[in-house]
Amino acid sequence: MKLLKTTMLATLSLAFVAEAAATEWNVSLWGKRRAFTEHVEKLAELVSEKTDGEFTLNISYGGLSKNRENLDGISIGAFEMAQFCAGYHRDKNPSITVLELPFLGVETLEDERRVSQALYEHPAVKKDLARWNAVPLMPSPLPQYNIVGVGDAPRTLADFEGLSVRATGGIGKAMEAVDAVPTSMTASEVRQALDSGVVKAVAFAPHAHMSFGTVETGQWWTTNLNPGTVNCPVVVNADALDSLSDDHREALLGSVDEALDHYIENYNSNTMSAWGPALDERGIERISYSDDDLAAFRERVAGPAAEAWIADNAKRGLPAQELYDTVTGLIAGE
Repeated sequence: MKLLKTTMLATLSLAFVAEAAATEWNVSLWGKRRAFTEHVEKLAELVSEKTDGEFTLNISYGGLSKNRENLDGISIGAFEMAQFCAGYHRDKNPSITVLELPFLGVETLEDERRVSQALYEHPAVKKDLARWNAVPLMPSPLPQYNIVGVGDAPRTLADFEGLSVRATGGIGKAMEAVDAVPTSMTASEVRQALDSGVVKAVAFAPHAHMSFGTVETGQWWTTNLNPGTVNCPVVVNADALDSLSDDHREALLGSVDEALDHYIENYNSNTMSAWGPALDERGIERISYSDDDLAAFRERVAGPAAEAWIADNAKRGLPAQELYDTVTGLIAGE
């Protein structure tokens, strides 16, 4: 009898230890699985593999929060990890909106990753996100945005006057500079807005044009406007990160680079190779602008937007000039 009790106690103890060692995090994304979320999917796979299933990331596409509220959810610990885009709520994360300024000159996903990861380490960025109990984990590198639209195509920059465009962040500022009418809305709202005529055009990266259906409605596409992109970090709740065991923290943080490698390889090889055929199959006209038009556009937009960003954010108490110089220096390879 004594041996049986001892065995039972040992079994219960082992079960308790196993249960205590298991960690489950909820992850708030939106839309559906797509190129934009492949690094999170890969991260979940790697973390589970490295911990023999003891640490799992439960990914939800819209079931935990609205995408504009993901940072709020992180702040109160409603979930442990989330993705958001800086342009959705510029006042909540002003430090990283520097990465959304138009015409910064980032040309590749690899550069976008390098510059974003370096900026996320800046003390001012960490302090800014810490207001929401958030720790930046990794970026979601995106190529330059371009525009899918319906109706008369803007064949010159002058033709953008009065055009209603879904455009957030610095891309919205660029649209204002050519007298278009930018409208900010989440990706999930865009298809309905385009179909109903609320907007006549949408600025997205190629994967989002396919994922959110604008390519099904669109009649024209700007091939080389390249006004900028958005910055969409993946962040974790600071308390949840602190509570991880050393092994689980290493499994998470040590998997970020591999997850980003997978993301970029997938985007370059799958998404971009599918984009041209997607346009051709639907008979979408490609609109390209002359070098002179693009140079005039950059001159009209880039400098004033940067100056305004620096002035506005210096008033917030951010080291705005330093953040801008850091980003431009990284892009220049300094």
